[in-house]
Amino acid sequence: MIASAVKVGNMIVMLAIFILLPLTVVLNAVEPSANLKYLPAPKTEGTISVEAAISKRRSVRSFSRESLMDDVLSQILWAAQGITDKQNHRRAAPSAGATYPLETYLVTAKGVYHYHPDKHALTEVKQGDARKALAEAALGQRWLREAPAILVFTAVPERTTRRYGSRGMMYIHMEAGHAAENVHLQAVALGLGSVPIGAFSDQDVAKVLDLPKGEIPLYLIPVGKEKTE
Repeated sequence: MIASAVKVGNMIVMLAIFILLPLTVVLNAVEPSANLKYLPAPKTEGTISVEAAISKRRSVRSFSRESLMDDVLSQILWAAQGITDKQNHRRAAPSAGATYPLETYLVTAKGVYHYHPDKHALTEVKQGDARKALAEAALGQRWLREAPAILVFTAVPERTTRRYGSRGMMYIHMEAGHAAENVHLQAVALGLGSVPIGAFSDQDVAKVLDLPKGEIPLYLIPVGKEKTE
């Protein structure tokens, strides 16, 4: 009887974790005192097909310095991690068990910003142009200095590994790939270029972004209009 009761109790605890974990991620996504900059509503219909975007996607390493408008940044961030099911708080990219370990940062000439999917809004992390510092952290890749916008995917591994153990790290890396491909295809649909970057110093990127303890950088994606000269 005692063993059965313990077994039932453990099952209840596990069920509670599976139900409450996604909600916990949502509730922790935006600080209560955050000074939010709300972005324009994203569009869910474009002018080219998915097939055309796949066909046209290429890695671009030469960018015009022309700034991207808020509606364009909004669309790219939504494609990366935006909410596509408001009732269930589901995002644009699939996540193992809806644990959503990814965080998204935007780096422009004006500063570093943290994206909050549930509000489709940004908060300022720091002022000033950090693109040169990111380029140096990425072994001197100059296109990071030139691109008008850089998306950075980071992760809070504990959100996923507390459910899936060490296997969770594989799921996190897979999820970063899902989100990144969304960005690359959305960039094509907007007439922009992008390139995936994985060669960088984790410690240096974390310093540039002022990442909190327990959060690690995974992926850098410079985005902008391709330089044709």
